[in-house]
Amino acid sequence: MRDTILIVNEEDIIQKHKNEHNPYAYSKREITSREDFGQCYVAIYEIPPKKSNYPLHYHAANTEVFYIIQGKGILVTSDGQKSIKQGDFIVCPPTEKSAHKIINTSENEVLKYVDFDTTNSPDIVHYPDSGKVGIIIHNKSSNFFRSEEEVDYYDGE
Repeated sequence: MRDTILIVNEEDIIQKHKNEHNPYAYSKREITSREDFGQCYVAIYEIPPKKSNYPLHYHAANTEVFYIIQGKGILVTSDGQKSIKQGDFIVCPPTEKSAHKIINTSENEVLKYVDFDTTNSPDIVHYPDSGKVGIIIHNKSSNFFRSEEEVDYYDGE
């Protein structure tokens, strides 16, 4: 856990790219590493045109806050789609009603935003479209399961 002030310029942070599954792709600069900052995670994301960074999901234990730096897109929610643009703040509390997915709708402009997250661990992440549930223990592991097979507490014991 870091115990001193961090001052870092965006350009000095190594940008990590992820493009493993169409239509998902992004670049990310982690400002606060999960190892050094136990209660707050901050990163700058860039989503290429016509891509999303993550599937529709919601957290059981963590709030996510996004600030759109440049570009425009759509925020997919359980209540439908909402337009988002530069200057917008989006706050997603840890509830089923705040399921969200960001899509860059531009043909040629990157959608860039700052992501501020609480980092309560473990966290349960639900994926409504695919029926998956993820168990995330920060700095240790992430495991994903299909939620369709619910069992009794004593099943198999």
